Amino acid sequence: MALDVTALTAAEIAARVHDGRLSAADVARAHLARIADREPSVGAFQEHDPERVFAEAGAVDTRSDRFALPLAGVPVAIKDNIDVAGYPTRHGSLATSAEPARRDDDLVKRLRAAGAVVIGKTKMPELAIWGFTHSAFGVTCNPLDPALDPGGSSGGSAAAVAAGMAVLALGTDGGGSIRIPAAYCGLVGVKPGAGVVPLPGGAEQHWRGLTATGAMARTASDAALMLAVLRGGVEAGDDGVAYGGPARIALSLRHPSPIGRLHPDHRAAAVGAAARLRAGPNRATVTLADPPYSRTLVTQWTRRWHAGVADEFADLGLDERKVERRTATVVRKGRRVQRMRMPDPAAAAAWRGRFLDWLDAGGHDLLLSPAVAGPPLRAGALQNRRYLPTVLVSAARVPYTQAWNLAGLPAVVAPVTVRGAPVGVQLVGRPGDELKLLAAAASLEGRPVPATAGSPRPRWPPRIAAKPLSRNVVA
Repeated sequence: MALDVTALTAAEIAARVHDGRLSAADVARAHLARIADREPSVGAFQEHDPERVFAEAGAVDTRSDRFALPLAGVPVAIKDNIDVAGYPTRHGSLATSAEPARRDDDLVKRLRAAGAVVIGKTKMPELAIWGFTHSAFGVTCNPLDPALDPGGSSGGSAAAVAAGMAVLALGTDGGGSIRIPAAYCGLVGVKPGAGVVPLPGGAEQHWRGLTATGAMARTASDAALMLAVLRGGVEAGDDGVAYGGPARIALSLRHPSPIGRLHPDHRAAAVGAAARLRAGPNRATVTLADPPYSRTLVTQWTRRWHAGVADEFADLGLDERKVERRTATVVRKGRRVQRMRMPDPAAAAAWRGRFLDWLDAGGHDLLLSPAVAGPPLRAGALQNRRYLPTVLVSAARVPYTQAWNLAGLPAVVAPVTVRGAPVGVQLVGRPGDELKLLAAAASLEGRPVPATAGSPRPRWPPRIAAKPLSRNVVA
């Protein structure tokens, strides 16, 4: 049978380019054919130029060091709030300039230096504000079900990878913008801890310290490989996710938001993932325990979000009359925060310290939780909606991610299979635990978990393991 190049992992593509079984041009040709087939129904790309892709792939094939490039010939999609020379950076907004960027962002330079080929710029909601992906530039659909939204704000990036139009994608995450679309599109998404990967434009901070830059991939190993490149180079051990020793996992279904009810399939995914980790080669110990969320966490994140969007609006020099009404509302709220009382950095540091102390006191290595509370919206469902209904409908689906942006801690989303479809779970750890979290994610790959059938009030815990989880389980 003919090889489906678009089904290969990044590591497999690089290995074949290294030994001559494939050229970077072969890889580009296969992915451009996939784009021609899938893009009309998915709408993942903001900008895409096949001639440029072929030229970049040809340049990789002529590099004398191509045999050592960790991402040799690997197609990578770039979120459209990150500069790529020759493409406009629109931030999902008609209010931004259509002039092409004059140079690559340093993150893009790192990817190119590793042999990656930029396959295109991907769509996002205006200014990356929302957990869905549609804007004045159009609606992006979920490749797993084109009637549904892919999540956001890195939704175009996730859709490109899930549809096989790219192998890896570069995104940003200020409140779940990598993890939410990863959860909805069946991918691994990595939000690194604060300062692990540079921010676009070399910024010291974005959205008042909430935002991180990270990777999206179909496997944990590919995500680890891309993360190593983004951090500044692949070293021995960086391109794998091996982690020895038993993990001590805290499983929690609780979230800090007053909005959002957990769907049975997402409950089953988290509990099932815990059972799989217990049964895995490391024989993880799983304890049911809730983090010490405070009632003010959502407010703390929201104030930073509002103020951060207002900062970016000013930095980009945008006209309030040219943005969506709900964007203008976020900007006005952010300006009010700036005038009245700026978010206190000590509050975020206190939450971070409280969570790390909780991990230590409980003897936990990491936290396992649902990634989102329920299924995605219908594609384009919130087009032209005002601020309040957009916030309420969106927040009910995504209450699990924002706390870890506030804390600046690493978080990884990985898919497990429920009812034959991928459902995301989230893993959160200490500073520097990115590879440990990816190792746990790797152990879940290809592992279906039984769903809780039908009932809106499933029994707790669902019957998914021979040894049911108790309040304090030692495997």
